[in-house]
Amino acid sequence: MFSKSYSIAKVMGCCSCFGFTRKPKHCRRPTSGYNKNLSQEFLLDEEIEDDDGSYNGEITNTNSGGESDVQCCTKQSEEILRLRAQNGICRQFPVKETQKVVRSEDENGNKMVNEYVHECKIGAGSYGKVVLYRSRLDGKHYAIKAFRKSHLLKLRVAPSETAMTDVFREVLIMKMLDHPNIVNLIEVIDDQESDNFYMVLEYVEGKWACQGSDPPGGLGEETSRKYLRDIVSGLKYLHAHNIVHGDIKPDNLLVTRTGTLKIGDFSVSQVFEDDNDELRRSPGTPVFTAPECCLGLTYHGKAADTWAVGVTLYYMVLGQYPFLGDTLQDTYDKIVNNSLILPDDMNPQLKNLLEGLLCKDPTQRMTLGDVAEHTWLIGDDGPIPHFLCWCKRKSLEKEESDGSNILK
Repeated sequence: MFSKSYSIAKVMGCCSCFGFTRKPKHCRRPTSGYNKNLSQEFLLDEEIEDDDGSYNGEITNTNSGGESDVQCCTKQSEEILRLRAQNGICRQFPVKETQKVVRSEDENGNKMVNEYVHECKIGAGSYGKVVLYRSRLDGKHYAIKAFRKSHLLKLRVAPSETAMTDVFREVLIMKMLDHPNIVNLIEVIDDQESDNFYMVLEYVEGKWACQGSDPPGGLGEETSRKYLRDIVSGLKYLHAHNIVHGDIKPDNLLVTRTGTLKIGDFSVSQVFEDDNDELRRSPGTPVFTAPECCLGLTYHGKAADTWAVGVTLYYMVLGQYPFLGDTLQDTYDKIVNNSLILPDDMNPQLKNLLEGLLCKDPTQRMTLGDVAEHTWLIGDDGPIPHFLCWCKRKSLEKEESDGSNILK
């Protein structure tokens, strides 16, 4: 899949299909959540799983498809990837591709990568690190994910895949995204003569805005509604492109200084050629895992994303999680079996929304379309604006232009 020099290929098409068969550990984003009082932090880590990676009830484990399914899915995804390579990029301004890396120091002794000046480390993961850099060209800050290709190639994540495959796919999927509620990939630096590989990302430096009069840890209804509108807008855009995010949670939802929420971290996202979003893989962040994902069965990725939105909303409003046990097994048991408990004095419309999002039966669970039209979410702001991707916007502009010419 990769050339001998391990250079990241320059391919991406609108609504392309990529398969993801394993979940890597994430680099932490420069944002602060509000889970300081929880003692079960390990249940909030996306890489926690038991011996077989599944709920140990009476159901079989999540990897029931076996290695052959993984290899088949990977092979098919790569074939579709090559087939779609000529489709173009679904964004107004393509991601900058830089094939030369120069590591140096500025006049103050600060490390530099090309025009970017190192400021501080803001996150780390098993694959690499996230560092805050400032561009000497425009003075802006950027969050740069830095990897060593030799390290990625040594990490086997599946029978036919290395960690390089995961990073490659994250780059590909981010190349097609262009939405105000999604973190933007600015540049990819991949020098065939260097072992270093960089993803230059938009830096979102804001934090969750807690309101002083609200319960400890909670954001309150109004702030939660505002953030949820942004989440739904961005996630609807992803789902319209047959992309399943796979790890919606506060740590991956960043807020700008002006209060706009952006969805980040696509390292476990999955993309489908059509509307068939069936998945079979071990669950990620335990406390945000949908019931059907705990049971070791095939499930639908979009419905699982919607459940995670429900857990996130619950956490935003109440400052705690709906289903959290003392252990991984206990957490899965509560997710699968316990009833949803909501305060008696909760806004009835909000309660209805949470019950719809956190419905244990995925076939009865609210869809994002239902959520977007829900009375509580609309509030005084009106319906969520419909955002068209760049290719569709250009297509509509052309149709309107052609129509005007005909009338003339």
